[in-house]
Amino acid sequence: PLLNGYRELQKVFKTIIRQKRKLRLFLIGFFFYIMGVQTVMFMGGSFGEKEVGLSVTQLIIIILITEYLGIAGAFLFAWLSKKYNNFKGLAIAIFTWILICSGVSMIQTANHFYIAAFFIGLVMGGIQSLSRSTYAKLIPKTGNNAGYFAFYDVSEKIAIMSGLVMFGYLDNLTGSMRNSIAVLVAWFIISLFFILRLQSKNFTKS
Repeated sequence: PLLNGYRELQKVFKTIIRQKRKLRLFLIGFFFYIMGVQTVMFMGGSFGEKEVGLSVTQLIIIILITEYLGIAGAFLFAWLSKKYNNFKGLAIAIFTWILICSGVSMIQTANHFYIAAFFIGLVMGGIQSLSRSTYAKLIPKTGNNAGYFAFYDVSEKIAIMSGLVMFGYLDNLTGSMRNSIAVLVAWFIISLFFILRLQSKNFTKS
């Protein structure tokens, strides 16, 4: 019984690799952009404290800003997905993340950080909700939704771990989180390539 969960994940993995090209391309793109998103979420406070010199009070305010704006962002990107399609919505979100990370690497003041937090909050909630809904549309109708979403969650956890390890390693190697933030841009660019590839193939219109 302890191994049944791993066997189920292995079964889903083999199905995706062998038969589900659309899902495979999406998950590769998802892995890279969620690695960047979650790294920003986990390390944003440390960056603000170490590189910008923010106080605990300022960091709490920023966290609240991003959390509340995340709700608005989810509605915003739901509207974008209806107006265009899920892949275009994700592409817009990823491109916004590229701009955000490029700007964050040059932040010098608390006001700059507040502005970045505003945009991070909007795309943070939007990209997470849109990712899950896109995945739900791509998984096959096998009656095994639990297995596929378990695989999705495991992929996300591996991405989080990989992102944090790489971010910390680069920070220790270069002595500055700004260099680590700059590398996030590369992850988002890679993910954008896969999402645009799906869009160009017209795999789905919703």
